[in-house]
Amino acid sequence: MTTTKDDGPGAGTTDGTGPLPAEAGQVSEKEARQVAEGARESQWRQPSFGKELFLGRLRLDLIDPWPQPDPQQTVKAQEFLGRLGTYLRSEVDGAAIERDARIPDEVFHGLAALGAFGMKIGESYGGLGLSNLDYCRALMLAGSVSPAIGALLSAHQSIGVPQPLKMFGTDAQKQRFLPRLAAGEVSAFLLTESDVGSDPARLGATAEPAEDGTGYRLNGVKLWATNGTVASLLVVMARVPGTEGRRGGITAFVVEADSPGITVERRNAFMGLRGLENSVTRFHDVFVPSENVIGGEGKGLKIALSTLNTGRLSLPAMCVGASKWALNVAREWAAERVQWGLPVGRHEAIAKKLAFIAASTYGMETMLDLSCMLADDARNDIRIEAALVKLYASELAWQVGDELIQIRGGRGYETADSLAARGERPIQAEQILRDLRINRIFEGSTEIMHLLIAREAVDAHLSVAGDIIDPDVGLGGKARAGVKAGAFYARWLPTLALGEGQKPTGYAEFGPLAGHLRYVERSSRKLARSTFYAMSRWQGKLERRQAFLGRIVDIGAELFAISAVCVRARAERETRPEGLELADLFCRQARQRAEALFADLWDNTDSVDVKAAQAILAGRYTFLEEGVVPPPADGTRVAGWEPGPSTAEDTRRRLPPPT
Repeated sequence: MTTTKDDGPGAGTTDGTGPLPAEAGQVSEKEARQVAEGARESQWRQPSFGKELFLGRLRLDLIDPWPQPDPQQTVKAQEFLGRLGTYLRSEVDGAAIERDARIPDEVFHGLAALGAFGMKIGESYGGLGLSNLDYCRALMLAGSVSPAIGALLSAHQSIGVPQPLKMFGTDAQKQRFLPRLAAGEVSAFLLTESDVGSDPARLGATAEPAEDGTGYRLNGVKLWATNGTVASLLVVMARVPGTEGRRGGITAFVVEADSPGITVERRNAFMGLRGLENSVTRFHDVFVPSENVIGGEGKGLKIALSTLNTGRLSLPAMCVGASKWALNVAREWAAERVQWGLPVGRHEAIAKKLAFIAASTYGMETMLDLSCMLADDARNDIRIEAALVKLYASELAWQVGDELIQIRGGRGYETADSLAARGERPIQAEQILRDLRINRIFEGSTEIMHLLIAREAVDAHLSVAGDIIDPDVGLGGKARAGVKAGAFYARWLPTLALGEGQKPTGYAEFGPLAGHLRYVERSSRKLARSTFYAMSRWQGKLERRQAFLGRIVDIGAELFAISAVCVRARAERETRPEGLELADLFCRQARQRAEALFADLWDNTDSVDVKAAQAILAGRYTFLEEGVVPPPADGTRVAGWEPGPSTAEDTRRRLPPPT
């Protein structure tokens, strides 16, 4: 959470363009933080509802009135969604994809013919040019038939080649690659390595500049590349060494997947998303021309994070789709299944689960729609909102899936094929739970998302007081920072004492939902006071209070969600009056969760848990592991790699041309 400084050659820099530590894979905690800090966008040039919320300001004017999509775009999108829905219902067998762990070739061709691979690509390049809102609705539709198809389309367009080129590519790059991708070629994003996940400072893949300046020689092995076995174009993150006159750093390249020296060494298999085409890919002296660099040397991580600002919206779209599906199954089953003389949905224990599923689905959908429309409006900075909805929906949808299993009982745990074998409906509840689980890890695990959002939430504080808590800053710098911080807090702290939420008539225009918005306003100020107190108490050590920061973020997510559903329900009160009931239900549930989190901020077992964990790691309690047969000890926990040509057979899946 501390600010960072350029410590000279080999250190990360705050503009994100500096070289990495001298040896990838061997970095200090400080160096790792510097690289991450240098990659984030440090400026706030546009308003952010989420940023204001963490500062104790409920800026309803940023989301109310409820945003409205462009009517002409909506008509075009509805036509496409209609065609897509018809195709998915008639031509795609989701059960077969799950059973065979493979999306058929003809489905790739059918989706390409519809334009599904060009949903986010502009019409001038042969794409559909859908808004973020309509794109997410298409993913929701596709994922409801086969989550693997949703993941295919999402990885291709949200983090694959189209989005980085759309945001950072040259005109020549766009003209060269985007029409191919819109027509149906598949792309993949390759950052992760066997021992490098959310800590990019340890990146091992290298891109050595050619002496004649024409390009780079790429070497390394990339893990968990979604679409990697079928992609023809790749975005690859590699480390350009820093030399005299060259800053180097992590750089993004567009790479032709058929380039000599590339080997797809294996396809990975997972507990869910069985149709996912996910690879281990090796690069050995792969030549990449200089014109394939995206955005310039050293800009790779910044490009990745900027791409994810909107790219993360695809994951909550899948979560919302799965929750809608779960609600349908739960409602019908709970109404028909009779136990103890009543439909199970009439029993309070099950009724509470139904209410949770319905309210959560409404809340997640509302957060997603709002975040998409804010992203479609270039006047907003949605980095916090997009991260919040990804975090919130992935966690809440997992609970929805778990409750569906419980409502269905033994049939929830049974596979769809087993149900069908005895003549019952093949409801794949257990598959939905398995498929949902990855969303808490994909594109930033819950734990990483907590830290990422927390860093943005305290950005205003670090910008004025960061030097005070930075051990590398001298006394003079600390004194100047103290003056700056004093002026900021003299203006800011008094605003946290009183607000509209304390007036009985506050937000009266929201009718029965006004009380919920008054709660958000009061809680937003309380959240800001809690954050300030934590910074005063722990100063630079706050970054290690990850459980505390996680609760701060989770409270902010609940407040964002409550605000969104109140604004939406009011906007739709004439056309969908029942939405007011769902909004009230959701807000009541969300407020209970927020209050529990507030209580846990200061009354928890965090310090005891950390102490216990250290004892566990030291082997103090190994007696607890006795009495079972442990897993095999042979093999390595994290596979390493050595430079050189591949010794494995290329397992690339080459899609035949459409007939």
